[in-house]
Amino acid sequence: MLRGLRDGVVTTRWPGRPDGYSDAWRGPAVLTAPLPAGAAGDLAGICPTGAIRPGPDGVVRLDRGRCILCGRCAERRPAEFGWSRGSAAAVVSREALVVPVTAETERSVGQVRAALRARTAALRRSVHVRHVDAGSDGSEEQEIAALLNPVYDVHRLGIFFTASPRHADVLLVTGAGAHGMAEPLRRTWEGMPDPKVVIAVGTDACGGGLLADSYATSGGIGSVIDVDVWLPGSPPPPFAILHALLLAIGRLPGGSGYGSGERAGGMAQ
Repeated sequence: MLRGLRDGVVTTRWPGRPDGYSDAWRGPAVLTAPLPAGAAGDLAGICPTGAIRPGPDGVVRLDRGRCILCGRCAERRPAEFGWSRGSAAAVVSREALVVPVTAETERSVGQVRAALRARTAALRRSVHVRHVDAGSDGSEEQEIAALLNPVYDVHRLGIFFTASPRHADVLLVTGAGAHGMAEPLRRTWEGMPDPKVVIAVGTDACGGGLLADSYATSGGIGSVIDVDVWLPGSPPPPFAILHALLLAIGRLPGGSGYGSGERAGGMAQ
């Protein structure tokens, strides 16, 4: 009691008010300068997950859905790679995690955004979340658990965790998509009432991370169930998970609540 009186209110006021800690957090790697076609050969071997590779047009792109924040690219090629800042890393399309984003992706993201807005219009002030670990290393679970402490207090936003998929509106999935968890994950998704939203939390869930294309995983959860919001990071911080939740249910301040993270981590201006 004495400590509570001394410290006062420690709960963040975000998203209603800015929070400096949220804005200062280091996010996934980004391209700070354009890489010409043919540069992929010089970059081979830098990224342990193969997140840096040429696209269909030959232009080198960075897949933030496979970035594990090891920092090798920023350390060895600081002129071309750097770090994003802030927690607005979640996007509504897997293709939008690949930067620089193409014009076709920009158009498709708009369509996905509109469809998600229409589907989640029925979700109001009280939202229930079911979390499933589909082969995680445990780091994302620690960040999710932090949402329940006095600093973040996710309950103040009307977001509650539930043990039953029958009561859940949002499915929060972590892990690389272990084959043994494919059927339990699919059954959890099928047991949720409509409308329902799926959020892939962390690089493992988005693209498999270091376990991508291995015998044990499906390289992320996208091949098991349909994903609505993709959140990179290894692991993403609590503020980023909060941003992804509010993005998924259309409750981000300042507009429709969709797409504020679409350009996060793009080419530096």
